[in-house]
Amino acid sequence: MTGVLELQGLCVYHGAAQVVALDLAVAPGEVLTIMGPSGSGKSTALAAVMGTLSPAFRTEGRVILMGRDITTLPAHQRRVGLLFQDDVLFPHLSVGENLAFALPPSVKGRQARRAAIDAALDAADLSGFAARDPATLSGGQRARVALMRTLLAQPCALLLDEPFSRLDASLRAQIRSFVLSRVRNEGLPAVLVTHDAEDAVAAGGPVVSPLGQPVAL
Repeated sequence: MTGVLELQGLCVYHGAAQVVALDLAVAPGEVLTIMGPSGSGKSTALAAVMGTLSPAFRTEGRVILMGRDITTLPAHQRRVGLLFQDDVLFPHLSVGENLAFALPPSVKGRQARRAAIDAALDAADLSGFAARDPATLSGGQRARVALMRTLLAQPCALLLDEPFSRLDASLRAQIRSFVLSRVRNEGLPAVLVTHDAEDAVAAGGPVVSPLGQPVAL
């Protein structure tokens, strides 16, 4: 189940400096891009939505997801998924075990859990990879496993923190297309952070700076 992600006057301050100012709504299946150079506040904006900001920051405004105010909820209660630039797969677990780690308690029983894992691997064109060691996967395969693990947690919105930045050019385009298509197929409101104009163009949605100003591509 998904819905609109709203940032209502969401402002973040570090001392006296305002680093984030966003007032917008992201529709199901839409990808909003926050674009800017390193250090401009892009990842800080995602942390404010995720609920993982350092106490060094001060915030104002509200984060609304599916009509519910999640501003004061801890990160694990927000049902917001996060995909990093590093896939962060657990090296001591198999691919299947990595995916199983994300399954919510509502998926009960060994058969149901295995079916969910197999469906995720099939969607990622990785059928039969459940027993594989993550270290044996290519960069593109690891990226697909990481995305499916995030989606198996059944988030209501998805944050993408420069997930393509460590991939080479040809693989970057392939994985970007896969990730964006899954976001749209799942009907998730998504926020992509990037400094790359090609990522922003491919996302197809509005492009703003961390301070909410439209960015011309």
